Amino acid sequence: MVKVYKMNEVPKEEIFARDNVTGNVSAIVTDIIENVKAKGDAALYEYAEKFDGVRLNALRVSAEEIEEAFSLVEKPFIEIIEKAAKNIRAFHEKQVREGFCIKKENGVVTGQKITPIEKVGLYVPGGTAAYPSTVLMDSIPAKIAGCKRVVMVTPPKKDGKVNPVILAAAKIAGIDEIYKVGGAQAVAALAYGTESIASVDKIVGPGNAFVAEAKKQVFGKVAIDMIAGPSEILIVADGTCNAAYVAADLLSQAEHDKNASAVLVTDSEALAAGVVEELEKQIPLLPRAEIARTSIDKNGKIIVVNDLNEAIAVSNEIAPEHLEICVDNPFEYLEKVENAGSVFLGKNCPEALGDYYAGPNHTLPTGGTARFSNPLGVDDFVKKTQYTYYTKEALSQVGAEVAYFANKEGLDAHARSVTIRTEDE
Repeated sequence: MVKVYKMNEVPKEEIFARDNVTGNVSAIVTDIIENVKAKGDAALYEYAEKFDGVRLNALRVSAEEIEEAFSLVEKPFIEIIEKAAKNIRAFHEKQVREGFCIKKENGVVTGQKITPIEKVGLYVPGGTAAYPSTVLMDSIPAKIAGCKRVVMVTPPKKDGKVNPVILAAAKIAGIDEIYKVGGAQAVAALAYGTESIASVDKIVGPGNAFVAEAKKQVFGKVAIDMIAGPSEILIVADGTCNAAYVAADLLSQAEHDKNASAVLVTDSEALAAGVVEELEKQIPLLPRAEIARTSIDKNGKIIVVNDLNEAIAVSNEIAPEHLEICVDNPFEYLEKVENAGSVFLGKNCPEALGDYYAGPNHTLPTGGTARFSNPLGVDDFVKKTQYTYYTKEALSQVGAEVAYFANKEGLDAHARSVTIRTEDE
C-alpha cells in the first residue's frame, strides 16, 4: 500500500527511488562493449541469440520489411501516429535557433554558427512493451535539426522481426537506417561501429539499466543525451481534485516498471485518503498489476503539506521528471516551478498526453537531474561554433591590452602571438 507522510517526515532523497547501477551491471556492460569492439557484427549476432532468443540473417531492417510492417498496422493507429508526429513537429520547430553575427565599425566580426550533428543514433526499447512514441520523440527533433544520418537500433522479436508499430513510426518519422540490435551491445555498435553499422556522433533514447550503463561508458567516444533512470511522476493536487483521476495518473507511471516512482503532494488529508482507496481499487484492474503494485508499495508516497505553495516548493526540491499541477488555476503556479522535466497543467491534462500526442518531448531528465538538464529537443542535435575576425587595424587597437592580460596569466607565448603582429608599428 502507498505510504502517507506529513511534511518533513520523509527526506527528499528518499521521495523518489534512485536507481544505482550495481558493480555487476557495470562489469557485464564493460565486457559487452569490449566484445563488440573486438568482434563487430559477430558479437551482435551472438548477443541476439543469447539475449533475444533469435538467430538473425541480417542486422539491417530492409525496405521490404518496413513496408510490410506498415501494411500490418491498423489504419486508425497509423492516422493517430501521423497526428502525433504533426504535433511533435510543430512543437519542436519552434525550438530551431539561428546563428548570429555581430559586426563592429572597426571591422571586427564575431558570431556563432549552428551546425547539425551529422550522425545520430536512437535507441528504442523493444522488451516488455513497444514504444512507437519514443521513435517519434527521438527522431523528429533530429530531423528538424538537419542531421544527415539518423539511425535507429531496437531489439528484434523471437521471430527475427521488429514490432510493426515501431517500424511504422520510423517510416512516418523518416528514419534513415534501422538495425535489429538491442541492449548494451547496440550502444556499443553505435559508438564504435561494426561491419554493418557505421558509428555515430551522438546516442539518445531511454533503455534499461544495461543500456543506461552502456551510454555512460561510451560517453566521451560519442555524446549522449542523458543517463535516464526509472520513470517518475509527482502530482500537486488540492482537495477539489477527483481522487480516482489522481490515482489513475499515479499508476500511469507506476506501470512502467517496478522501480518507477509515483508521488502525490497535497494540502488535503481527505484527498490523500481517497487516493489511497482508489489505488487499491484500480491496481488489480491493470494488466500490468504486478509491476504497478511493486512500484506503489516500494516507491509510492503521498505527502500532506500545509498549502499549495509549500507543495510547489517540495516539488522544486525533488525536481521530478513529470509534474502535474492538478488545480483549477494552474498558471498561477507555473512561474513558481523551477525544477521539472515537463509540466502538465490543470485537472484535464494527464501525463499520458505528453507521452504520446501533445507535442512536447517525453524523453525527460530523471533522478533529480531536472535541476540542471532539459527535455530532449532540437538543441540536442546541433553544435554551436563561434567565430572571430579582426582587421590588422582592429588588432593594433587592442593588442597591448590582450598581451598584458596574457602576461598576467604567465602565458608569454599567448602575448607574443599578438605583439609579433603589432610590434613593427
